[in-house]
Amino acid sequence: MSAEGGPRVGVGVAEAGAHASRVAHHFQDFEQQRHAARFGMWLFLGTEVLLFGGLFVAYAIYRVAYGDAFHEASCLLDLKLGTTNTVVLITSSFAVAAAVHYAHHDQKWPTVVSLLLTIGMGLAFLGIKSVEYAHKFQEGALPGKYYHFEKVQEPGASMFFTVYFFLTGLHAIHVIIGLSVLSWLAWRAIRGDFKGGYDLPVELGGLYWHLVDIVWIFLFPLLYLA
Repeated sequence: MSAEGGPRVGVGVAEAGAHASRVAHHFQDFEQQRHAARFGMWLFLGTEVLLFGGLFVAYAIYRVAYGDAFHEASCLLDLKLGTTNTVVLITSSFAVAAAVHYAHHDQKWPTVVSLLLTIGMGLAFLGIKSVEYAHKFQEGALPGKYYHFEKVQEPGASMFFTVYFFLTGLHAIHVIIGLSVLSWLAWRAIRGDFKGGYDLPVELGGLYWHLVDIVWIFLFPLLYLA
């Protein structure tokens, strides 16, 4: 919808009207609002990259300082569970991409199913991670002064698990936030909110979930393959 109130060229009257009802008062039209929302999301994702990038630098410093300890402590992690979680998250990215595609083409129930599949895989990821955490607590492979695992007593082993729990814990928080957003999107999709070309919330939610996936793709080799 243009600033004068008429539909834009190439956009159906019904679609333009639906878009106009969703345009905030400080935007001229829906396309300007869409562009601003996308730009804002990319800025936010940039700050998240800076956050994790700084943590990766800290990891690298300790990895150099305690190379042998990081190698031995990394062997204590369950590679099978880590690999399974990697496959789960990568698959979930395909599912959320499908949700964006279906929402863009006004396919309500495929959108809902794709979002629910993504949520299910996110929950599976957290479930597997909780099992792994439980094993580490039982073994005594804990961060800092709480470390008391008998098999690896190299100086720096406790630092590895400090980094491990901090990075994976922060990532898990992002997963929980992403699942909350996806649940809200699924609820809106069930209500039929995404129609007439209005799919922006699904697109932005999908971008956030891709960030969660990408961060784990870096964490997996740093922690499990060290």
